[in-house]
Formats: sequence, C-alpha cells, structure tokens
Amino acid sequence: MQDKTWVLNATLSATGSSFCWRGKRGWGRLRPVKNKQPDFIVRNAGFSDAEGIFSLIKAYPKELLARPISDIAENIDRSLVCTRKGQVVGTVSWSILPEIGHIRHPAVEIKSLAVKKSLKTHGVGRLLVQAAIERIRVLHPSQIIVLTFTPGFFAKMGFHEVPKASLMHKLYMGCINCVKYDSPFTCPEVAMSMDV
Repeated sequence: MQDKTWVLNATLSATGSSFCWRGKRGWGRLRPVKNKQPDFIVRNAGFSDAEGIFSLIKAYPKELLARPISDIAENIDRSLVCTRKGQVVGTVSWSILPEIGHIRHPAVEIKSLAVKKSLKTHGVGRLLVQAAIERIRVLHPSQIIVLTFTPGFFAKMGFHEVPKASLMHKLYMGCINCVKYDSPFTCPEVAMSMDV
C-alpha cells in the first residue's frame, strides 16, 4: 500500500527516453521496458495468407485433403493462422455443416489443421484449435466435429470418439468427393465430436 501511495504522489518529468520522478522516498528513474513479442501469434487469416495456408496443407498429402487456393481464399473468413516472426507456421479452418429443414442440431467441423513439421511439438496445434473453438462457440452450434488421424490430440482438447454413421451430413458434404478411399467407412480417420 505504501508503494502505491509513493507512485501516485510522484512528480514525473521526461528526460530523453527515460522518466525521472521525485517521490516521498527520493529520486528514481523508470526506463522503458522492451515489449517482447510472443513467439507464436494466432490471428484471423487474411487473403495474403492464402499461399502460406496452401503450402502447409500441401505438406500433409496423406493426412489432409488438398484445397485449391481459390477455396482457401473463398473461405478465408473461417480460417486462422499462427505466425512466428511474420511467417505462417500453422493454420486451421472450420466449416458450417448443412441441416435439412429446421435447424435443430447445427454442427461445425474443424478441418485443415496443419503445423509446420519442425514445430509440431511446440503447442501450435493446441493454440490454433483452442482459438478456433472460441470463435465457433459464438455461433452456438450443438457440436463441433473433426475427422482425424490424431485422435489422442483431439481427446486432450475435449473431443470424444463417435461413430461415423452419426455424421452423415459431414460424410455427404466432404467425404463423398474424396479420391483417397472408396467409401467414407473404409477411411482410417477417426470421427470425433465435442458438445458445445
């Protein structure tokens, strides 16, 4: 409490890049503190990030479905990027899944989670998924789903495994056009869901 009083009663005078004050305890000097930028910054993606997002997704041909740059740009408002020193090192997107008739159980899919391979154990994926969930929650969906080859990662984020048959709307929209597998039910990806 005494220190707060001392600061409040101080008289500041600027002297170059530092500040001097005279308080009850005498003279003092405050030097500016350099604001260290965090290593990783998660932010909304912009059109200028489309090529970086494309490159990250393309680096995972076995795990992720390829997306043309035009699709990435068209859905840029539903994408996040993680940057480090100005370079895109991670990305995640989401899509709103269709409902037939009255909207009773809206669902949102998290997709295209990709992290620069050299940074896979640095928490970038966790940061991206947490940020995506925060943005999706404001839409008030009944569930958030993922189809993934890394169920352990998503289980730590609060997702639980569900039968693929329970996600027929997802299978119709995305998996029906997949060229990797002859049927969504033969695909080794694990279906997971988070109730919101």
